[in-house]
Amino acid sequence: MNQRIAIASDHAAVELKAALADHMRGLGHDVLDLGPEGADPVDYPDFGYAIAEAIASGRASRGVAICGSGIGISIAVNRHPAARAALVSEPLSARLAREHNDANVIAMGARLIGVTMAKECLDAFLATDFGGDRHLRRVDKLSNPSFAKEPA
Repeated sequence: MNQRIAIASDHAAVELKAALADHMRGLGHDVLDLGPEGADPVDYPDFGYAIAEAIASGRASRGVAICGSGIGISIAVNRHPAARAALVSEPLSARLAREHNDANVIAMGARLIGVTMAKECLDAFLATDFGGDRHLRRVDKLSNPSFAKEPA
């Protein structure tokens, strides 16, 4: 199933962003490239927030967030209650992020992951559906903290 996928990075990840955008287009997906276009220094929170807004507004169904480590941009994406970003470095984490956590954004670190592994993570993320059932209650609590209970 082809999807509209938002992608953004910081300056450290522009090359990986381009490679992953081309890969997604090759798979038939519509890519919403939110920038940046060049390697001039930028602030990763701006681009993380842009991905989260694209998800929240319905302009994209999923997102790909990349910075040098993947940590900063994933934190930025996760500030929005409509976004659930998972930082991954191998395909099993990408698959479980979708299946168990209904992650709608995958985050990766361009300085930590190669292009081939990043494509494998992305493929696993895009090919996996949310498992629902017992996971749904937990995922609901991520966006609605009032549903959470005090641990026993």
